Amino acid sequence: MRISEDQLASFSSTDFHIRSLDLLRERFSKQNLNFEQVIRKIQEFQIAIPSAALGNGKAKNKKSRTGGEPRNLNEKLEDIGLLQQLTCKTNSVSVYIPWDMPEDYKEVKDLANELNLEFDTMNSTSSQDQNQKEYAKLGSLGNPNKAIREEAIAHNEEVINIGKKLGSRGLTVWMADGSNFPGQAKFRSTLGWTEESLREIYEFMPSDWDLMLEYKPYEPNCYHTVVPDWGTSSMLAKRLGARAKVLVDLGNHLPKTNIEQIVATLMYQNLLAGFHFNDSKYGDDDLNPSSVKPYQLFLIFCELICGDQDGAQAWDSISWMIDASYNTQDPLVDLIQALEAITIAYTKAMLVDRKKLQECQQNGEGSQAQEILQMAYLTDVRPLVCEARVRAGGVAEPLEAYRILMIRNKLVHERGVKSYNSIF
Repeated sequence: MRISEDQLASFSSTDFHIRSLDLLRERFSKQNLNFEQVIRKIQEFQIAIPSAALGNGKAKNKKSRTGGEPRNLNEKLEDIGLLQQLTCKTNSVSVYIPWDMPEDYKEVKDLANELNLEFDTMNSTSSQDQNQKEYAKLGSLGNPNKAIREEAIAHNEEVINIGKKLGSRGLTVWMADGSNFPGQAKFRSTLGWTEESLREIYEFMPSDWDLMLEYKPYEPNCYHTVVPDWGTSSMLAKRLGARAKVLVDLGNHLPKTNIEQIVATLMYQNLLAGFHFNDSKYGDDDLNPSSVKPYQLFLIFCELICGDQDGAQAWDSISWMIDASYNTQDPLVDLIQALEAITIAYTKAMLVDRKKLQECQQNGEGSQAQEILQMAYLTDVRPLVCEARVRAGGVAEPLEAYRILMIRNKLVHERGVKSYNSIF
């Protein structure tokens, strides 16, 4: 389904929004902050939607399923098109293979063009469906059995070939390889086999593609994971070549990890590939971005903006994608909330007075530096985000529009109440 221009136009901004925007402009006038530039940057900031996030078929309880979920990649593109109409915040899809194999490449590409969508980084699932029995036991790219490793490599090469047909220019690799008991695996051997496998994949990629290496401290293995942290991931990236970098999944960290420091360290080395935006309470929860640790997300964006301005790593070299698990909620509602939360954190980070902050850092004035960050963080920037969205052609309040237009009900009517997307 598509939302008509008249329907979009009916959800315009209010007088209260205009007054709120004027108050923000007045508040930050002394900081010489260019509001028009801020609004333009908000509009330019686009976040990819993973094809795996458009359904909640992962929910074990059938009563949690929303119905009307997309049954194939084409319908997923249609749902992302709806998100883009409402939010003007996502212009691309990141496809997971084999969960979302295109049935007709021309049809898929034509539909994407019609919806003004592009294909972002491809995602292989080396630890999932290809040979689940063997992979779960001894791993995929780091498996002691060379035949199993070659099978996993072939899967990644297949994903690359699919991505080439769709117009993607990158591959994200994450493996669940590891062990559950001391002595079960030889650490150096599994790491070495993993590097060898990744090298074959890296060399198979087109010269204009990037390889993004994810890391995860645990799950499904509880004793050791082959690529457990950013250090191991960055070591592998450096050994592979300049087109390999580290992907930061915000939820895949141990409790109390200083993720903003990891981001700064990777930018210092020009090794930051991008983000999977989510949140966590304990360490690997895939919760909605900013639902638990909004200040952490703000601080991460502070490092990203600072690193770009200082010339450590260019903003345009970084990829952005949501990666959360909407098990029990309407996935489109949660995606709208996620896009809004990420954009709010980014906007707040743009309001930081970096000149004053740098002076405080140079002079060791910790409390004043904290006040500068807090002033930006505690600012209600929703009027700025709303203004950017409306100017781009979206609606003032996407969730309100989604509910008033009864979009989920219409999707259920089109696809059926029992329609769900089960990929796990």
